[in-house]
Amino acid sequence: MKKIMAASKRNRSGFFYGYVIVLVSFILQMVGWGMFNSFGVFFKPILAEFAWQRAVIASAVSLSMLVFGIGGIIQGRLSDRFGPRMTMTAAGCLLGGGYILLSQVSAVWHLYVFCGLLVGLGISGTDIVLLSTTARWFVKKRGMMTGIIKVGTGVGMLIMPLVINRLITAYGWRTAFVVLGAVVLFFSVLCSQFLVRDPGKMGRAPDGGYNVHPRNQTPPEGGMTLQEAARTMQFWTICLAFLLVFFCVGTILMHIVTHAIDLGISTADAAKVLAGIGGASIAGRLAMGGAGDKMGNKSALVICFLCLASSLVWLQCADQLWMLFLFALVYGFAHGGFYALIAPLIADLFGTRSHGVIFGIVGCVSTAGGASGPLVAGYVFDVTGSYGMVFGILTAMSIAGLIAALSLRPITST
Repeated sequence: MKKIMAASKRNRSGFFYGYVIVLVSFILQMVGWGMFNSFGVFFKPILAEFAWQRAVIASAVSLSMLVFGIGGIIQGRLSDRFGPRMTMTAAGCLLGGGYILLSQVSAVWHLYVFCGLLVGLGISGTDIVLLSTTARWFVKKRGMMTGIIKVGTGVGMLIMPLVINRLITAYGWRTAFVVLGAVVLFFSVLCSQFLVRDPGKMGRAPDGGYNVHPRNQTPPEGGMTLQEAARTMQFWTICLAFLLVFFCVGTILMHIVTHAIDLGISTADAAKVLAGIGGASIAGRLAMGGAGDKMGNKSALVICFLCLASSLVWLQCADQLWMLFLFALVYGFAHGGFYALIAPLIADLFGTRSHGVIFGIVGCVSTAGGASGPLVAGYVFDVTGSYGMVFGILTAMSIAGLIAALSLRPITST
């Protein structure tokens, strides 16, 4: 009893380290996903130099998404067992190194190795590890804190396309990769050193409470194991819903800049459309993260699917810059909301006991959509010479995802 009281007294510093977790996770999201989601800005310059088909470059991005999914399972398991610091440090080295090596691309297989494998492995922990860690530090404010962290992705998407376009214009796409790869490497490794797996490691409880157990006697976490979760219909419904989301997201992020340029819009303005998606996603992450805490994550998810479907219907007739900006506003809001909701939704349904690996499995299944979307879109364009059919497919998938979200029910104990 004396040890417990001493540990409690020692840790009543007043400052909750969970907010440090949120801050460094925000920076890691901004740098990592900001760069990854802006890869489409490199699309045209690489095509111009090598005269490859669009499906060739899109397939490298698709491979990175597949690797992201598989790597997420591994990194989720490592984070559950050993903590996020080591996992994210290694991931940051792979991510930054992959971008630096992309500056040396001279053959298609280079693109597959550097972008598909190294970048895919590097980015695989940026959602799974960070959001799973946050889910352990917060319960009452889990959705809001997750939303704040995912705002980092939106800020990155808002800034990075414009920075990339300026670097490419001034120095060429190869130098842009070197500069940005070095930035990603530096911040990823530095920020990872501040990550701590759960509040119990520091004698605290979620949401800023105090742990009555000594630091080496962290109480067990509640929730399902992966095997138990996988036997529920809710698990596979979430997998299906986010597979459809990732198919749409991967396609839009990879092809929207090129689509805008094909409509006669300047490269700079096309990059601004992508940046607009990032800006609107900031509002979506904050609004839907908070909404999930108040109205429930299912209701917030339904709202996101309604916004997604509406924006994709509009995109099929959008042929002017202002129309694309309006698309970016509505789509970006939904885009941000989805990413703010997935980790809290999993924690609500299955607990945090095996949150990392469950999140990793959901992410792996989902990225099958993210991987196939850009590739299918590139192939359809090469065959038809238009994105019209692609946008119709995305609309149908968003409606299917809405139906899946509406079917979600709480898990009842037996």
